[in-house]
Amino acid sequence: MVKYRRFVKMEKNEDDSLFNLANNEQPAADQVEKYGVLYLCATPIGNLEDITFRVLRILKEVDLVAAEDTRRTRGLLSHYGISKPLTSYYQHNQRQKGPYLIEQLIRGQSVALVSDAGTPGISDPGEELVQQALAAGISVFALPGPSVVPVALSISGLSTKRFVFEGFLPRSRRGKSERIQELSGESGTLVLFEAPHRLLETLSLVLEAWGPRRAAIVREATKKFEEVVRGTLPEIIDHFQVNLPRGEMTLVIEGNSQSGGFNSGSKPEANPRSVAEVIDEVMREVSSRVESGGNPKYILKEIAREKKLNRRDLYQAWIKTQQSNKLATD
Repeated sequence: MVKYRRFVKMEKNEDDSLFNLANNEQPAADQVEKYGVLYLCATPIGNLEDITFRVLRILKEVDLVAAEDTRRTRGLLSHYGISKPLTSYYQHNQRQKGPYLIEQLIRGQSVALVSDAGTPGISDPGEELVQQALAAGISVFALPGPSVVPVALSISGLSTKRFVFEGFLPRSRRGKSERIQELSGESGTLVLFEAPHRLLETLSLVLEAWGPRRAAIVREATKKFEEVVRGTLPEIIDHFQVNLPRGEMTLVIEGNSQSGGFNSGSKPEANPRSVAEVIDEVMREVSSRVESGGNPKYILKEIAREKKLNRRDLYQAWIKTQQSNKLATD
């Protein structure tokens, strides 16, 4: 592997031997400028024991640690007895700090990039720094470790054969709704991040667009109050309407073709039906069975189980249907 990439700056009046790299020739060692290395260090999501020996070694050896949250990283370094210069690198200062970090690397300083938690570059500003480093000819190494995405997938109980990582949806209701519609045909399991105060809104929009698919909400993964809520989307919404959402949330939702119930099959539907359309269809089926002498209570319970729908929603829809029919005949 060629460790010497290029020169910081070369003027035309410099020795011609300095331009041998253009012809893939290795210049003399005393004529080159050795760059530093950018290390992407995966750090614990919550439990401080979830860190590799290699990451700890690199954190001890680098010249500078660039952190999304310096306070959190300082606590991690202190826990392992590591003392290193820290600088911040996060979403709102990446335009200014990116060039500074690249300059340090070009000068031969090695930099460890750590995110708030998990693997840098995954749904955080590290992606842009990596692109800048590669464009400058700087070596980039990833040190694998914790990531909430495989953690949430592995304990969700849903298919892990194929998945789509979306990260955070747009914040505006309109933008979020449009993106959810765009993802409705995905056949792989979907993994999303969401803030607790927006969780119910997001789940409601997903339910409206995708129907009552199975899902799992992984809350505070690897931390003291870790919790996994599994069920259909209506059941999960019911849970969080009673239990206030708190902490970091990872949403794992089955893809369009994974279940044998609503909105699935061998091929994804081009235009998935709305919840209202599904409930209307169910009400017609219930009415037909009742006319044949069936008990509506048991029929609704059976259909809710078969189609993985929220039983309470079906009961309420049945009552409204009966009231509408009564008004129509009066």
